[in-house]
Amino acid sequence: MLFKGKKHAPMACTALLAIFAAGPSLSLAAPLAPSTEATPSNATAAPASVNPATSMALVSASPDARQALRWVVEFHDNQDLPFVIVDKKGGRIFVFEANGQLRGASPALTGLAPGDHAIAGMDQRSVASLRDYERTTPAGRFVSEPGHNLQGEAIVWIDYTAKLAIHRLRPAPAAERRAERLASETPEDNRISMGCVVVPVSFYETVVGPVLGKSRGIVYVLPETQPLQRMLGALQLSQR
Repeated sequence: MLFKGKKHAPMACTALLAIFAAGPSLSLAAPLAPSTEATPSNATAAPASVNPATSMALVSASPDARQALRWVVEFHDNQDLPFVIVDKKGGRIFVFEANGQLRGASPALTGLAPGDHAIAGMDQRSVASLRDYERTTPAGRFVSEPGHNLQGEAIVWIDYTAKLAIHRLRPAPAAERRAERLASETPEDNRISMGCVVVPVSFYETVVGPVLGKSRGIVYVLPETQPLQRMLGALQLSQR
């Protein structure tokens, strides 16, 4: 979560939703962030034709994430825009081209506190004023856009009003051990940010920036306190 900075155009934030299920009809592409995660014994395997790194990225995704991806692709919900899936439970981010090709996957840090709702009145508050229980990464479907924070750093705004963005790992208090959290093999320690989605510098520069740093996209943040089907159902109703 960031202080307001420069943005390029108004950004829309739409209804809550979730996403992601690997299916054989998807076309997948590198580059991908290296992964050392073990393959879950009950995971659905990715298509045999994709490269090993891509297969591991998809197999390691949560069941909700795999199911939601299939929904997004089948209903063309990304509206021909590049899109991102943030899996808070799994501590991972997946970045896709507009045509559904997987551009890359990586561990990611999200808000310290579990929760799917944005903090009311965030546009009138400073990030420093947030209490620990308010440091959430809201779930939902967001129209992202490239921009900059007050320090001039290029970021991708998820929700400008709520001060939520995808950004590079940056210096933080040593006690937070952010780099170590990103490098760990489990998602349990990936909850530390003010609410923003924090990714390794190399992943931002080689995947996030090239895909989302020049135009708008769709960011899906998976829910963790409500069932996936409830989110999908609400979105389908809103489209009628």
